[in-house]
Amino acid sequence: MSIRIAPTADVDATATIGEGSSIWHLAQVRDLAQLGQNCIIGRGAYIGSGAILGDNCKVQNYALVYEPAVLGNGVFIGPAAVLTNDEYPRAINPDGTLKSASDWDSVGVTIGDGASIGARAVCIAPVKIGAWALVAAGAVVTKDVPEFALVAGVPAKRIRWVGRGGVPLEPIGDNRFRCPINHDTYLEVSPEKLIEESENQ
Repeated sequence: MSIRIAPTADVDATATIGEGSSIWHLAQVRDLAQLGQNCIIGRGAYIGSGAILGDNCKVQNYALVYEPAVLGNGVFIGPAAVLTNDEYPRAINPDGTLKSASDWDSVGVTIGDGASIGARAVCIAPVKIGAWALVAAGAVVTKDVPEFALVAGVPAKRIRWVGRGGVPLEPIGDNRFRCPINHDTYLEVSPEKLIEESENQ
């Protein structure tokens, strides 16, 4: 395997890039960022200082992943999506002086394995997105998202459950759901928690 970096990409010398990863035109990967194996960073995307991406992540064109974001394995970040890092942003201090890095504490978005963030969605740090969750395009996430939840809207709210296949699950009774793609079954143990039935047997 080899690493592919487009000539117009800006990758800091201290960033760690995993084998098989590709960084495309005009993308920027800042200092001390860590990318796992087989990651794809699209055109114009931004990976902040010290951000951590697991293996097999896809960050689509013009997405912004601000530090100190942590992404698990197989995370999808859609085009122009934003992961923020400042709860109370200001350009200046109360006395009118320009803020510096030491004048605020950055907080990051954490995303579990297999989760997907839709195009132009905004995740407001320090939210946590559970494994295999799906954030709809254009959503604004202001609170934590459970595993396997499909959230949409402004602010984002859970509207369905999704499985590993990424499509809405079909209810089959007794708080159980089935994936129409691979027929895996899931159990809703509370309005905020869904588990794969194999974990419950």
